[in-house]
Order: sequence, then C-alpha cells, then structure tokens
Amino acid sequence: MSNLKGVGVALVTPFNEDLSVDFDSLTKLVEFNIENGTNYLVVLGTTAEAATLSEEEKKQVTDHIVKVNNGRLPLVLGIGGNNTMEVKKQIEEADLSAFDAVLSVSPYYNKPNQEGLYQHYKVLAGTGKKIIIYNVPSRTGQNIEASTTLRLAKEFPNLFLIKEAAPNILQYFDILRQKPDGFNLVSGDDEYTLPVTLAGGNGVISVIGQGYPKEFSTMVQLAFDGKVKEAYEIHNKLVEITRLIFAEGNPAGIKTVLAEKGIIKNYLRLPLVAASAGLQEKIKAEMAKI
Repeated sequence: MSNLKGVGVALVTPFNEDLSVDFDSLTKLVEFNIENGTNYLVVLGTTAEAATLSEEEKKQVTDHIVKVNNGRLPLVLGIGGNNTMEVKKQIEEADLSAFDAVLSVSPYYNKPNQEGLYQHYKVLAGTGKKIIIYNVPSRTGQNIEASTTLRLAKEFPNLFLIKEAAPNILQYFDILRQKPDGFNLVSGDDEYTLPVTLAGGNGVISVIGQGYPKEFSTMVQLAFDGKVKEAYEIHNKLVEITRLIFAEGNPAGIKTVLAEKGIIKNYLRLPLVAASAGLQEKIKAEMAKI
C-alpha cells in the first residue's frame, strides 16, 4: 500500500530579491504544510521552477527539504525530461534514500507517439525504482492516452501511480475503472480533485494545496469518508482562488497567495514573471473571502 494518498503538494521554490534561493522561506513553507495536514511533499516539480535551477541549486533545495522534513512526511522527487536515456541515468544516480518515489513527467517538445511514450516509461521502469507517471498535455504537447497508461500499469508494477492532468475528466474515470490492483491515480488538476477522489482516486498532487493545506486535506479526507456534501462545501469555497492562481500561469499565482500569507517573497525567475497587479488584486480579494 502506497503512503502517497491524500494531498501531496508540489512545493514552490522561494527566491530572494536577488533571485537566489530563499531557504528561510522554504523552511517556513515546509513547516506550514506539515503543521496543516498535507500528506506528502513533492520536491522539484514544475511548480518549483526546476527548469530555472542549476544542478547545484537543485541539490541544495532537495537536501534542505529533506533536512527540514526530517522524516515526518513522505517525499517525492521530480526527475523528468525528453531524453529517455538521460532521465534513466538521472534516476539511477539520484540518492533516493529519503524519497518514496520519483515523479517523472512525460517527454515534452519532441512529441512521441503512444508507442514512444510506452517505450520511454518501459525504460524508466527498468531502473527498478518506484515511479509516478505524470501526464500534463498542456505542458508537454502530447497526451498519454488511457490505453497507454493501462498498458504500462499492467506490465510494470513499479509504475504504481499516475499524476493525471489531462483536460478530459473522462480519461481519469477510464483509468480508474480499468486499472489493475496495485495501481492508482491522483489528480494533477486541482479543480478535478474532489470528483476524481470520489471516483476512486488517491487524492491529488496539488498547487493550491500548499496555500490552503488544512482546507484541501480536509476536503480530500471527507471524500475518502464518503461525506460528499461536506467535501463539496470546501471545494466550492476554493474554486475561484484555484482558477485565479492559474490565470497567468504557474507558479505566479500561488506565489502571490503564499506571499500574501507572509510565507515567501513574491519573486520568480525568467522566463516566468510575477502575476500582474490586476491579478494580484483579484487574488487578494478572493483570499479575504476564504
């Protein structure tokens, strides 16, 4: 049985004004999530702006989160790319002793077909490590179809979970309906968290969850307990803020929320920029209602 159930959060990387990594704020963010019911932490995901971190910074951020967490919550490490053999090498060489699994986004930009996606994850499965498939077509330009996910799930037991972020919710339901024992799905889309969990999913790897860990983890637990009405009350309260944080891309929105809460400073690295003044005002106004 996997420990990765409930609300996992894809942690941002806080920066100082000079755009160096702000480790003090990172400590605050980890503690805030541990104290408020988050179930596990995802390190160096897309939300972490990992694409703009040097290899040395990635190691420093990873080591810092491991140290602050101190074994309190399960951890997942993001390792992905569009060069299959390089990703395999990175997974094999990574120190995964503190991590429950690797989250590996499907290849982006070079747009492999379904057979190419299958072969990519087959190679990664060959490392013997526990790997979470990550399908996010809006970023990769290619959808891992349900049939490909199910083919992988049935053949490779260490591909034990998918973070599914396809725009079509029926794809999530098709996987949940046909998946083999020992395989599960978490939502990679915050707004789909509740219906997907109620349909048998394992919860979510969330962005908004790190700003509202208590509310989000309570909602998911209510879903596990079959308390649909109570869960939807929380869902409905968080829909607008969830939509707003993605209005100008991620993590511009969630960094605005976290800065307003006094947890981090609101800086991003190029090519990403902070949310516009107009969006920041909308986010602050919505936060005041929650």
